[in-house]
Amino acid sequence: MTTPSDTQSLILSRAATRPGNLALPLPEGLVGAAANMVVGKMIARGWLEEVEANLRRGEPMWRETGDGHGTTLIATEAGLEAIGIEPVVASAVASARKAKSKHEVERNPDDADTAKHVAIRGGTKQAQIIAMLQRPEGATVAEMVEATSWQSHTVRGSISGVLKKKLGLLIIAEKVEGRGTVYRMG
Repeated sequence: MTTPSDTQSLILSRAATRPGNLALPLPEGLVGAAANMVVGKMIARGWLEEVEANLRRGEPMWRETGDGHGTTLIATEAGLEAIGIEPVVASAVASARKAKSKHEVERNPDDADTAKHVAIRGGTKQAQIIAMLQRPEGATVAEMVEATSWQSHTVRGSISGVLKKKLGLLIIAEKVEGRGTVYRMG
């Protein structure tokens, strides 16, 4: 398997944090022929896909196709896997960020461009916990402890500190008879 260059990795990791895995805007300074070459190679390897841009939603345009339409670039599952990010986790973080940023823009429009970009590597215990929380039945602290070999206070700290505060994910806790407190992604 081909390993992405530093520039390609940067494009893919940024896309993983954006709603819909949008690869645009490209890194600063990557323009013209250099941008065309990098993007062309990524499309050929199946890491990026050119799709019709929804200009009404303000999606950035990669190229114009004529008659007022254009295309944008999105990272594919293969592209995210090439940098070690599980696509399910990436989409969860991106959708949570999108919901959070809409709320923050309404409250404080000047800070709209200050969102943090965080890439989550696949196969990590954090990714494992996120996957468990995405299941319809959710997960209890005991189930997450068993899956990760962490202590219960570490699991709870990860949920409140990293997942809720740092990544901005919406985690819902509810009491379920026979299971106790069950956490799931909202």
